[in-house]
Amino acid sequence: MADRPAGVLLHLGPGLGNGLANLHNARRARTPVVNVVGDHALTHARFDAPLQSDIRAVASNVSGWIRTSTDPRTLAEDGVSAIQASLDNGGQVATMILPADVCWLDAGDPARLPELRKQQRPGRPDRIEEAAALLRSGEPCVLLVGGAACRSQSLKLASAITNATGAKLLGETFPSRLQRGAGEVPLERLVYLAEFAEMQLAGAQHIILVDTSAPAAFFGYPGRDGSLIPDGADITALLEPGEHTLGTLQTLAGLLGVDESGATLTPLTVPDRPTGALTGEAIGASIAATMPEDVIVVDEGNTSGIWISGATAATPRHDWLTLTGGAIGFGIPAALGASLASPGRPVLNIEADGSAMYTLQALWSQAREGTNVTTLIMNNSSYAVLNMELAKVGAGEAGPRAQEMLDLSGPNLDFVALAEGLGVPGRRVESAEELCAALDEAYQVDGPHLIEVPTPPLM
Repeated sequence: MADRPAGVLLHLGPGLGNGLANLHNARRARTPVVNVVGDHALTHARFDAPLQSDIRAVASNVSGWIRTSTDPRTLAEDGVSAIQASLDNGGQVATMILPADVCWLDAGDPARLPELRKQQRPGRPDRIEEAAALLRSGEPCVLLVGGAACRSQSLKLASAITNATGAKLLGETFPSRLQRGAGEVPLERLVYLAEFAEMQLAGAQHIILVDTSAPAAFFGYPGRDGSLIPDGADITALLEPGEHTLGTLQTLAGLLGVDESGATLTPLTVPDRPTGALTGEAIGASIAATMPEDVIVVDEGNTSGIWISGATAATPRHDWLTLTGGAIGFGIPAALGASLASPGRPVLNIEADGSAMYTLQALWSQAREGTNVTTLIMNNSSYAVLNMELAKVGAGEAGPRAQEMLDLSGPNLDFVALAEGLGVPGRRVESAEELCAALDEAYQVDGPHLIEVPTPPLM
């Protein structure tokens, strides 16, 4: 949210292991992160103490840059290098391994931090001209956007380009940060389910990628090709990681003779407040009817949240953060970070019950920091997405033991009690009216809140 590097401090290899899932998400989202991992003193490594491990090997899974600092005299320069490295390649995890004695020995002079810039290289003219020629060809084209292309200015240019050329505008399934709502471009995103994504891309002869990768299914399935690219279609990448997304789109728009004025924008449409039972549609309408201007939505609703994105598409302007890397346990800590980076803005975290259990302790940090985060726990007492994937992989009907492994009841999780034990006031709602009232109160009262919403199962 701040568009500058985040800082992480982890304790030796096991601490790095504890942070690995969300560092994976950061890598996939190309979020700049300076990841400092403390290590044993250089003089202590030979003893193979209980916490000794190969930190570099673990860090290499998520890091675009790794350095072990071995000299306190150059420690400050190493830190500057890590900060700058986190901004390279469009944003990445830069891991600095820091032995304890390098910290406690006499250090050298402070190092000056230069002006930091992200994505400064212009796009290659030949790629931009190739994309312009494809868009002018009259053949069916898809402009598939992701990453920084999901910000307001870039989306408006992408919309104007597709409106002028007859191409289809689509977004990647899980963009790291999407600016949406009234006055923004209505972006149709590729559906998670491969069968539906194939329908969205059907007939395309040219797919032009803008700060995203070629579309593929999340998993492989028996008898199916994992690629979502239609037969005979070609792929053209408009830019490479580290190239300036907005500048490249501006150049492309100039070649095509269009500007932002040709974009399609979303009109403000707020639904009436629903009443009655908490169906999926009623939950989506409740959230849409109560959303304030400029809210940051952190979406880890997974299967329970499938109605919410559509219901909120025309609400007041907002940011929408999604689980780009697919590693669950993202929502509660990401909502904390979004709030710290954007003081004064409300944050709504739409959180699946199973995913919440991975990083529930971040509620305590929300209480400690006094962040204005409202956590909406979508409680269907099931890992519903795993039930769906089990059916798709052709394993046959699950037996009772397998079903138990994907079930979150017996005992039932009491998220209100869990939240209050971590210092966050919570309440459980049983109707759409109660949900609207709880959201109103949470937005009006400073500090974190948790609302538990019993959600109908998808399967």
